[in-house]
Amino acid sequence: MTRSPNRLLATVFGAVYLLVGLLGFTVTGGVGMFSTDGGLLLGLFEVNVFHNVAHLVIGAALLIAGLSTVPAARATNLTIGAAYLLLGIVGLFIIESAANILAINAADNVLHFASAAVLLAVGLGADKGVRAARA
Repeated sequence: MTRSPNRLLATVFGAVYLLVGLLGFTVTGGVGMFSTDGGLLLGLFEVNVFHNVAHLVIGAALLIAGLSTVPAARATNLTIGAAYLLLGIVGLFIIESAANILAINAADNVLHFASAAVLLAVGLGADKGVRAARA
């Protein structure tokens, strides 16, 4: 795993996102599933229950891919990186609106863009020639 940047990144990001998803539940007591206002995680990132569940699903997907094969990790990094890029762009327009079902704030947007940049950079730039048999 440590020889593949994609597997390492997917495993580390997966573990971090699972932890963030679990920690999010400590600040969302009384917050609705799709509430546009959530609790503050680490005093900075706004989350609601749906946002926490999304972190858990993303973390699980990354961790499973990172512990699997290089092509699986690379594909997952690219897919989640693209999704985070899209979420970052959409997030710029939905803050303070009823469409903000993830309770996204500006700090979340910065983190989503940063995650997208790292996941896409590694997904596009590393492990290009690795085949499934050489996982």
